[in-house]
Amino acid sequence: MITGIVDYGVGNLGSLAHSLREYGEIRLLDRPADAESVDRLILPGVGNFANCAVRLHDTGWWSELLDAAGERKQPLLGICVGMQLLADFGHEGACGADDVGVSGLGLIAGEVRHISDLGCTFRVPHVGWNSIRLPNGAQGIFSDIPDKTDFYFVHSYAFDVTDQGDIIAVTDYGIPLVAAVRKGQVWGVQFHPEKSSKAGQRILKNFIAVESC
Repeated sequence: MITGIVDYGVGNLGSLAHSLREYGEIRLLDRPADAESVDRLILPGVGNFANCAVRLHDTGWWSELLDAAGERKQPLLGICVGMQLLADFGHEGACGADDVGVSGLGLIAGEVRHISDLGCTFRVPHVGWNSIRLPNGAQGIFSDIPDKTDFYFVHSYAFDVTDQGDIIAVTDYGIPLVAAVRKGQVWGVQFHPEKSSKAGQRILKNFIAVESC
């Protein structure tokens, strides 16, 4: 199995690639045309939603990811802002008084909103270790991961998911926040698995084991 990490000029991908190497061949992909040469894709993301969306468009990855997840049905895992980009819209970095949001990939229905707008009164950003709840039990990329396992989070915005059935993990930070999503072969985690010790390694290992449709 070959796993491709989407390199669209956002963040240092070294630690993620290092975390994956013991589970098979890893390729850093800086050309969208190379996506068809791998079995599955990981979309990382750090910083600002709008900036990451622009980078995906400018580098040609936007349409390629839609093809990969749609027509080719390659398993796709979004991490942190990479998960948020799976949404219909994101409000981080949106301009103008009428904030209608910046378009996301639209692979999982919902919007990405500031956690204070969702009702959180705790300190922002949400940084550090926090436990997760698994409403559907330990399955998929959460196989063999117990309820209340801790993962490492760094974020100020959260995915407000339209269909509750697409939510596979939740974390509590004053209010429930979506920690992971899934729709078909498309997965997303708000936390950083590469920074989440053994539990994070298990997430990555489980994703690599996911079979293509």
